[in-house]
Amino acid sequence: MRILVIEDEHRIAATIKKGLEQEKYTVDLCFNGTDGLDLALTEDYDVIVLDRMLPEMDGLEICIALRKKSIHTPILMLTARGQTQDKVEGLDAGADDYLTKPFSFEELLARFRALSRRPKNSIETILTVRDLTMDPKKFIIKRGDVSIHLSGKEFALLEYLLRNKETILSKDQIVSHVWNYDSDILPNTVEVYIRNLRNKIDNPFKNSKPIIHTVRGFGYKIGE
Repeated sequence: MRILVIEDEHRIAATIKKGLEQEKYTVDLCFNGTDGLDLALTEDYDVIVLDRMLPEMDGLEICIALRKKSIHTPILMLTARGQTQDKVEGLDAGADDYLTKPFSFEELLARFRALSRRPKNSIETILTVRDLTMDPKKFIIKRGDVSIHLSGKEFALLEYLLRNKETILSKDQIVSHVWNYDSDILPNTVEVYIRNLRNKIDNPFKNSKPIIHTVRGFGYKIGE
C-alpha cells in the first residue's frame, strides 16, 4: 500500500514514515499544504495522513479540495486540537477519521487497518491467486504449503500485483505505486524485481503453471 503523509513537524513525519515502512508500506512525505495537495491530486495513494495545521494551506482546505475533485482516498487527519468541534469540522470537510496528538503508533496502525477495510479500497484480508496466498497483515506468503520469504520491496510489488490480479500493469504504474515519489529508479528496476519474484514464486514450482505473466509492449499481470 502507498501512503501520503502531509505533516509539517519533521520529527513526527519521520517517525510515522519509519514505522510505516517497517510495516511494508510505501510512504511519501510532504511538509506543507501546497506540495501535499499537488501530490494527492497527481499520484495514486491508498491512505492520506493529513495534519490539520499546515503552512501555506491547512488540512481542512486540502480535504475540501480533494473531495471537490472527486478524489475519495481515505484521509486520516492528525491534530493537536482535540475539541469536539474541531473533529466535526474535519469530518465535515471530508476526512474519514481523526487522531489527536500525541498518539501511539499502534493506534495509528489500527486506524489504518480500519480505513483499509472500507469498500472504496476493496481490501481483502487474504490475497490469493490459484495456490499462492498472501496475508498482508502478518507478512505471510505461501505457495501451497511452502512458505516464501521476500524483501520489503518484493513484498510491496507482489501485494500490488495481487490487489490488481488479472489486470495488466505498466512499468510506470508499478513504479508510481511501489516506490516513493522521489526514488531514483533505473529503467530496468521493475524488470529486476519481477525476475526476483519469479525466482521465488514461479521457478521453484516446476509442476505448477506460472502466476506472473509478461504482456509484451504493455507490462505485467498476475493471474491464472
